Amino acid sequence: MRFLLLNGPNLNLLGSREPELYGSETLELIENDLIAKAKSEGVELECFQSNSEGELVNCIHEASKNNVQGILINAGAYTHTSIALRDALLAVAIPYVELHLSNTLARESFRHKSYLSDKAIAIISGFGAYSYELSFLGLLNHLRSHK
Repeated sequence: MRFLLLNGPNLNLLGSREPELYGSETLELIENDLIAKAKSEGVELECFQSNSEGELVNCIHEASKNNVQGILINAGAYTHTSIALRDALLAVAIPYVELHLSNTLARESFRHKSYLSDKAIAIISGFGAYSYELSFLGLLNHLRSHK
């Protein structure tokens, strides 16, 4: 089984960016931990981060060509603005889980609207770096139980 983990803008700054809100773990550490977890479950996990909306869209398009069965996506601010990401996810029809480090509904009102959530299998938010593992486990369980 193959999964893709997508991280959007500013997530490359994790560990130094507002640690009181996003925690002190770096994206590299989060990715490495999740790759190890995936491997232990027999899943190949590819990770990709970009501050560019178009690069994220292209990566989603490539996922359908690369036999990716599930996507974990923390689109960052693009969650609340990107119809292009939504359209790309719908176009490839790969099941996905939307995830966030912080509880977006407990933050500014402009973060309450997601262009991705209504088509996601689930939304995991508010657990810091642990949101990544919870999202992975949820997606894995979903795909294994819907074979």
